Amino acid sequence: MKYIYFTLLMFVGSVSYGQLVINELDTDTPSTDDHEFIELRSTSPNFSLNGYVLVFYNGAATGSTSNSSYYVIDLDGFTTDINGLILIGNQGVSPVPEKLFPQSIMQNGADAVALYAANSNDFPDNTLATATNLIDALVYDTTDPDATGLMGLLGETVQIDENANALGTTQSIQRKNDGAYEVKAPTPGAHNDGSGILFNGITISVLSSLYNEGDSFNVTFTTQTPVATNLNFSFTINNGSFNGADYTGNLNVMIPTGSSSFTTLITLTDDSNDDGDELARITFGNLPTGYNRLNDFFEIRVIDNDFTSSLWGTPLNPTYGLVTSTMSSGYYATLEGKSGAMLKQAIQDIVADPAVVRAQNYGDVEFILKEADENPLNSNEVFLMYVEQGRAKYKFQTSASNVGTWNREHIFPQSRGGFADGTSSDADGINIFLPTSADDLLAGHADAHHIRAEDGPENSSRSNRDYGTDYNGPAGSQGSWHGDVARSLFYMAVRYNGLSLVNGNPPDTTAGQLGDLATLLVWNQSDPSDDFEMNRNNIVYNWQANRNPFIDFPDLANYVWGSNFGQPWYSNLSVNEIEGINIVMYPNPANDRISISGIASGKLEIYGISGNKLLSSNISGNTPILINLASGMYMAKVSTPSGTFVKKLVVK
Repeated sequence: MKYIYFTLLMFVGSVSYGQLVINELDTDTPSTDDHEFIELRSTSPNFSLNGYVLVFYNGAATGSTSNSSYYVIDLDGFTTDINGLILIGNQGVSPVPEKLFPQSIMQNGADAVALYAANSNDFPDNTLATATNLIDALVYDTTDPDATGLMGLLGETVQIDENANALGTTQSIQRKNDGAYEVKAPTPGAHNDGSGILFNGITISVLSSLYNEGDSFNVTFTTQTPVATNLNFSFTINNGSFNGADYTGNLNVMIPTGSSSFTTLITLTDDSNDDGDELARITFGNLPTGYNRLNDFFEIRVIDNDFTSSLWGTPLNPTYGLVTSTMSSGYYATLEGKSGAMLKQAIQDIVADPAVVRAQNYGDVEFILKEADENPLNSNEVFLMYVEQGRAKYKFQTSASNVGTWNREHIFPQSRGGFADGTSSDADGINIFLPTSADDLLAGHADAHHIRAEDGPENSSRSNRDYGTDYNGPAGSQGSWHGDVARSLFYMAVRYNGLSLVNGNPPDTTAGQLGDLATLLVWNQSDPSDDFEMNRNNIVYNWQANRNPFIDFPDLANYVWGSNFGQPWYSNLSVNEIEGINIVMYPNPANDRISISGIASGKLEIYGISGNKLLSSNISGNTPILINLASGMYMAKVSTPSGTFVKKLVVK
């Protein structure tokens, strides 16, 4: 590649329009909108952009956001380059933009982007489009009708179709030297006509993006063409909690004259700290004039081998009684002796108390789940509900693709609950919250008592279906989540006015209804509350200042909807709540026999998931009991003079 230099006179003479203009726009890209960019061009090189701002407008013909701003970029502190260009866009654009914005920000049209001599605070969200202080504007679409209202407000008479050549997402809108536009293959960071100074691009490459503590790997920097003189620059690898204590290696690059690459070895420190899986980010330092970055911010996931395990089991191999409730003294005292509608109202008065309960936002839910749904076998993972497996916390979905990721599953679907997008997606932490009440339905969007970590594709597969015959998990599911789902929905149906559980499968257009109540009541019994649920109940309680009472007292559901409806509720009658007794059933999972400890005598009954009794035996101390059952999940009912206990049993 040959460097071509033009005199400043020729450079200025080739531009026949304003001092600063919108030069190129790519809003609809072949990827999941992670290669969007906008390019500005000035008539002179190294032009200061102080006092300029880009404003993006929604061109919808109707609605509250019609012809109004939805995103603003302040350009203070930036300058165009030696070619008079500045590239602004997603991190995935090559060469890397001087200013980055998040992926999927730009709408595909019919919309507009406008350049103003102004400040960003002049354009709060939903500011009506204006021609005041307007420098340049581009109204565009992807085979959409003209946004005539928006065009009129901006004083534009032409709308450009990014898909004018019927080549879909592979084209961009580019200004020609006469000021008109054409649509062709993108040319980010370069003049649209191929003129100007050609930069020598540099690429970062690493063999893998995933390494364990203690591993070593090479980082290679490669230029497009051999360098004419020694090229020296540095790079960094620090990112957040990942710092110089976590690695060793040379961070200075020197590509000698006539060469085009340099490789350096980085060794990850294998310490004994449980820092969690961390993200190292290889980032260029300042580059000499004539070079640009073809990629940057190269991310390497560092897997920490110092994870911890909890004393309690996963939902697949549950334990009971190891995690105790953190509820305050007398938390449920007002429920004693109440029945029917009065009992349900008393529960709501506790879990929706506007003087106590806190409404967090949807952004916070990511961090609540990383704590509440932590895999008991590995503190660096969350346990995914429907697919019944652990997944690394760092694989939280952040792009349009959900393959291999986990995300936030609303057990009561957003579309059916009426709380879609009801809270902010910007996490602000445990100490920032809003007051809430039973009528605050939008708070359900971020109520962690019914939101679980879930495999991305399986979340999509469940969609907004009812539970039971409509949705019973993926193939091979052991149903370890059945009771969890039931108790979450019991909570939602009491916590929020306007939500209810009904028998059967109501139309998904019936606002606030979800089924199947009969199935959920069965699931509540067949999959009893375990230590995993109690732990997450404690954690959500810490964030929201309310608990799910159906985890603390699973039998409570029968008094609100089931066989005990109309009977007075007393907490000392609740299954698994008898003081002074700690029953342990082991081994679990079992083969052909189990033992029961914690009682001298009693009766053991084992039931299938469908409720059919398969075995009955007397308990005598720790004497093993032959079970001879096929592999699968069962319910073991232990009866003693003091009460009845139900525990889940897995047979291998």
